[in-house]
Amino acid sequence: MRVLVRRGWGPRPVGGGPGGRPSPQWRALAGLGASPGGEDGRGVRVREKPPWRVLFFGTDRFAREALRALHAARENKEEELIENLEVVTVPSPSPKGLPVKQYAVQSQLPVYEWPDVGSGEYDVGVVASFGRLLSEALILKFPYGMLNVHPSCLPRWRGPAPIIHTVLHGDTVTGVTIMQIRPKRFDVGPIIKQETVPVPPKSTAKELEAMLSRLGADMLISVLKNLPESLSKGRQQPTEGVTHAPKISAGTSCIKWEEQTSEQIFRLYRAIGNIIPLQTLWMDNTIKLLDLVEVNSSILTDPKLTGQPVIPGSVIYHKQSQILLVRCKIEPMDSLIFS
Repeated sequence: MRVLVRRGWGPRPVGGGPGGRPSPQWRALAGLGASPGGEDGRGVRVREKPPWRVLFFGTDRFAREALRALHAARENKEEELIENLEVVTVPSPSPKGLPVKQYAVQSQLPVYEWPDVGSGEYDVGVVASFGRLLSEALILKFPYGMLNVHPSCLPRWRGPAPIIHTVLHGDTVTGVTIMQIRPKRFDVGPIIKQETVPVPPKSTAKELEAMLSRLGADMLISVLKNLPESLSKGRQQPTEGVTHAPKISAGTSCIKWEEQTSEQIFRLYRAIGNIIPLQTLWMDNTIKLLDLVEVNSSILTDPKLTGQPVIPGSVIYHKQSQILLVRCKIEPMDSLIFS
């Protein structure tokens, strides 16, 4: 088994101009106006068509699906889309590493740990759920720049947690965007390809991630099959409709019964419940809510509940169904149960 895991070798600045700054020609090649068949600032001939040499950057399950598609394309000798595939991921406390590293090791792909990005020659970089700002020098290593597979319809939900925020805010439509990366800023580059899909009702972030990861992988392969043409058709992101999807902290999991409706709490549960258990206070003690279910309307109309407290956060035990009901922010028939 040939597995390369290297540490500590950072990205080298690409030359071409004074002080190590890229030359104008090399800068142009890395942008939307790439010149297939020309030379980059180092005198290296730029490939006009596949097979491509790809350096992949990723970490999680969403990224693993894109890597899986690239690996399958490399193994498909008839299509000749990918000639070489190497992987960059980030260190993990787990001995096995993150999902991308696990897959790369199992598939005998060369693996580097950030900030080591290897020293080979590549045509294009591909990024999915990497979570690191990338320098101009690194982006300019690639004649066709770097592509990002982002699970939202940019410019909506720029940032590291777009799927969580899609569920959390009750979006009914989402999608995947393939965009070109720009240095030192997240998710602002030109859109190369974008597809929308409806959000399945009551889907969790984990379920939505699985669906979007497959869509993103298919879109990535489609772009790579016609890379120069795809880049030439890139368009700038709209200036309207920009929203941000910051990382979720443990504090987000704390339920505020007096501020959140049952629908909002269920969205929160579906968005982060598999990552961070929701929390609340019970007799001055913090408890975790491991499972939430919607209350049946027949229970809410039970005459035995008539006249019970309606203060948000109040708890009522329904003996017949053996469940605890928790009152949320006051709205008609708005309540929760947890078990």
